[in-house]
Amino acid sequence: MKILDWYILKRYLFTFLMMLLLFIPIGITVDLAEKVGKILENKVPFEETAVYYLNFTVYFANLLFPLFLFLSVIWFTSKLANNTEIVAFLSSGVSFSRFLRPYLIGATIIATFALFLGMYLAPVASQGFNDFKYKYLKKSKKIQQTRDVYRQINDNDYIYINNFITKSKVGTNFTYEHFENNELKYKIFADNIRYLEEDSIYRLTSYLKRTFNNGVETVEKKRRMDMDFPFELEDLSPVEYAAETKPYGELLDFIAAEKRRGSPNIGRYEVVKLKKWSLPVSIFILTIIAVAVSSIKRRGGMGVNLAFGISIAMIYVFFDKVFGVMAEQSNFPAVIAVWLPNVIFGILAIYLLQNAKR
Repeated sequence: MKILDWYILKRYLFTFLMMLLLFIPIGITVDLAEKVGKILENKVPFEETAVYYLNFTVYFANLLFPLFLFLSVIWFTSKLANNTEIVAFLSSGVSFSRFLRPYLIGATIIATFALFLGMYLAPVASQGFNDFKYKYLKKSKKIQQTRDVYRQINDNDYIYINNFITKSKVGTNFTYEHFENNELKYKIFADNIRYLEEDSIYRLTSYLKRTFNNGVETVEKKRRMDMDFPFELEDLSPVEYAAETKPYGELLDFIAAEKRRGSPNIGRYEVVKLKKWSLPVSIFILTIIAVAVSSIKRRGGMGVNLAFGISIAMIYVFFDKVFGVMAEQSNFPAVIAVWLPNVIFGILAIYLLQNAKR
């Protein structure tokens, strides 16, 4: 049986690798054809463009990993079925569960790599990919939350800003609140706040500070006031794709900090975190579905299996995207949004597997 295991496992990994090598250049070509005008218009250096497409390759592969695997398994398993090799395997006394074992070994190898890719390599690629995109290709698009920013900085301090202009580093209607033992100690207001990069301090215009001490309020007013606050410039205009660019350990710390700060984007960040775990699981589910669908020789040959497989893949992507957007844009629980497609297709995998065994 080891010969059978190695035979299927090598076909599994080789076909998946060929699928990546086939589709990634196609993806790069399509993306380059769409963006070449803006790249030339903005006179982007060749080195930066090359690094962008290296990051694009990792970003693209991580995004579509399960689908590439799904189509590759359908492809080579259909060829085995059309050549009656599967019939020969099963006729020799091999059970369908035993026949499935090398597929699951291959899925384990790919899932382990996908987990490592999602935890550590994909965040680095996402950082470079998004930085390039918003620097050269989407200059007018907002990548940061700049209006009605309300954040908890630490256990005692809160800030609010009505509007922040990232280019000039100026915000309007700034408020800073400091609490001790759940009691408001002082509150600072300013019509404008400007970050002075050379001194790493903030300049407040129309400064007003109200201090509360044992029921006594004191008011301090100044036309201008320079201060050093316990928050970073990024806290005034958080980047929307920040979670995608952080390795898993940093991502957990980032989400915990954002929850304390009252960020409205927690759903988006939770989706990014949970997908790092759900994607490897989906590799096993889609592998089982692909084997169950394509292991039977059908009238119409490989084309029927591929058509059926592509239909399932599109439905999976649809569910994944719809539930992901629901979690990002509403109070829909992220854990349900991320794992529900795997639950649905896991049930489908069990059903198809039982039919294939019969």
